[in-house]
Amino acid sequence: MTIHLPDASGALRAYEPRTEPLAVTPGSPFTSRTVFSAAHVVADPYADVSPDSPAAVDWDATLAFRRHLWSHGLGVAEAMDTAQRGMGLDWAGAAELIRRSAAEAKAEGGLIACGVGTDQIASGTLEEVRTAYEEQLAVVEEAGAQAILMASRALAAAAKGPEDYLEVYGHLLRQAAEPVILHWLGPMFDPALEGYWGSSDLDAATDTFLEVIAAHPDKVDGIKVSLLDAQREIDLRRRLPQGVRCYTGDDFNYPELIAGDDKGFSHALLGIFDPLGPLAAEAVRVLDTGDVAGFRGLLDPTVDLSRHLFQAPTRFYKTGVVFLAWLAGHQSHFTMVGGLQSARSLPHFARAYELADGLGLFPDPKLAEERMRTLLSLYGVNR
Repeated sequence: MTIHLPDASGALRAYEPRTEPLAVTPGSPFTSRTVFSAAHVVADPYADVSPDSPAAVDWDATLAFRRHLWSHGLGVAEAMDTAQRGMGLDWAGAAELIRRSAAEAKAEGGLIACGVGTDQIASGTLEEVRTAYEEQLAVVEEAGAQAILMASRALAAAAKGPEDYLEVYGHLLRQAAEPVILHWLGPMFDPALEGYWGSSDLDAATDTFLEVIAAHPDKVDGIKVSLLDAQREIDLRRRLPQGVRCYTGDDFNYPELIAGDDKGFSHALLGIFDPLGPLAAEAVRVLDTGDVAGFRGLLDPTVDLSRHLFQAPTRFYKTGVVFLAWLAGHQSHFTMVGGLQSARSLPHFARAYELADGLGLFPDPKLAEERMRTLLSLYGVNR
């Protein structure tokens, strides 16, 4: 049945939803790449909260979504920016999320890595930044999960130059019990991280980043690069010490970066693999067989959706991710912690629905269509 969707101009256009989902099934673990999906949190829709309240999380639905990702062989990157760290989920909520998800991963045999930041403080001295990082690192390690050292707004504000980053990260890496993943999140994802690693010149920042890694290669499992610049990621991964992995965080160019070239490839830690989970897993299993063309044939068509969800202001991509989780039936509602469901427009949602439906991402296309019609009616579209 035809559904009428608003375009960017506000005009309604007819769209014919598909009737069958893409056929994918859970399969064996990956052999050629390590792949994490950063995962969203499901808000408790019945909680009496305001946008400034601590996050009210529906723990059952949140953990069920992680089991969904693990069932397809994906690792879960927990308590990252996809989970609204710094945009609705505070440190107390993130710590609870880490503990619960790590316990669930142990029970399910799932791969998990968790974000370590400094969001329990808004600002502070370098010593206070180090202490905040240490507190979060202890929570992750005590939970039995791998640590992802995330970029810190407080460190970006306190650091006077590259030497401060070298000191803080060196201190943390010496303390870490196991190798960690270092996360370089660009300012398009968080404007407060402008000039991270001590310079707005990305070449100079890259040199500092690599200096941190070179000083502690045994404590760095890999790096996650989220700069939305494919060539810069390729150049960076070619300069990594032997044994240090590059996990692409480039939600614009991930198929080519994961496929790689004759000089190497990227593993993956991606927010877009939250809505793409089963399809992405299917593509990686094809890549495991050596079929690069088959891998690209599955994953390349998803880029339009990813670029749409991650369009500027990029930090609001989480809204589209949760919207698609609702349409796909992974949660019963479209509300978000901090009220972030209001961060994108109806035309944006309509295009996200159309692109995701065209890819066959919805296990029940009829349910997705009904929920899209419900949203349209709330905005006054009754055709």
